[in-house]
Amino acid sequence: MENNKRTEIGELGEFGLIDHLNKSVKIKNSSTFKGIGDDAAVIEAGNHVKVVTTDLLLEGVHFDLSYAPLQHVGFKAVAVNVSDVAAMNAIPKQITVSIALSNRFSVEAVDALYAGINAAAEHYGVDVIGGDTTASRSGLVISITAIGEAKKEELSYRYGAKVNDIICATGDLGGALVGLQILEREKQVFMANPDMKPDLDKYTYVTGRQLKPDARMDIIHELRELGVVPTSMIDISDGLASELFHICKASNLGVTIYEDKLPIDKQTFDTAVELNMDPITCVLNGGEDYELLFTIDQKDFKKLEKHADIHFIGHTTKPEDGKNLVTKSGTVVELKAQGWKHF
Repeated sequence: MENNKRTEIGELGEFGLIDHLNKSVKIKNSSTFKGIGDDAAVIEAGNHVKVVTTDLLLEGVHFDLSYAPLQHVGFKAVAVNVSDVAAMNAIPKQITVSIALSNRFSVEAVDALYAGINAAAEHYGVDVIGGDTTASRSGLVISITAIGEAKKEELSYRYGAKVNDIICATGDLGGALVGLQILEREKQVFMANPDMKPDLDKYTYVTGRQLKPDARMDIIHELRELGVVPTSMIDISDGLASELFHICKASNLGVTIYEDKLPIDKQTFDTAVELNMDPITCVLNGGEDYELLFTIDQKDFKKLEKHADIHFIGHTTKPEDGKNLVTKSGTVVELKAQGWKHF
């Protein structure tokens, strides 16, 4: 009897599965400038290019409606797609929205979801141009496709970084992970005693980072104004360390980052300590911050050095030098990527 080997998807992981599937994909059209392997695909469109990206959000996997308001879910669904467009250094223009709904959702619930979607569309200046609706047997499913635009020379990919480029991160990191832990903690308290009121008042920043992230299109517009095109870029959705690994792989480089340069908000730091979590581990491996991670040529440093929300956290190195974190005490430790695992 033939013994057919079964390979579990978890053995490959999300990106291993993508690489596996990509082996059978053949590009047939010359207008497909960049296919699978970056934050968005790139399509030729006359004197500019279009970038296209899609993300799928599932109830019970990506959001929990016991503490995530439908309006926030709608806004976040758009934001995570716009963030992928931003990661290409492009400007979002249109989105399509597809939803699958179980019969426990009312028309009023769908209105609340779309109130968030429309608020995000207004915030990012994108048009909702279509989509699909269908029934679901497993709760709410949202799939959004975002279409952006840029000149070819303005695009930034995961590849393109060079040795001794400066590594930059926007905003602060780790907040979304810490916020999720607080929301999950309060959910368990409520489930144990429905008369208990959730204690969320002093955690508004970190819970906001989880429930309603904001894609950093402001940074993209500022880079345009300053004449800076990052040599590589990615958004921080699966954790800083994981995203650094993607840039290293695509650009064939190593990295050195410095613990004392990593950006963390005080509430994130204090709440992590309260939860007995290491704040730096949260910064390195927490997902869903949707900040931007990018590299710049050293000649562009002067243009950005006084920017209050861009942090210079390290530099790229030769690949044989590895991926390292220099601690506050000066110890060099190997960087580990332990971010969000989808399977």
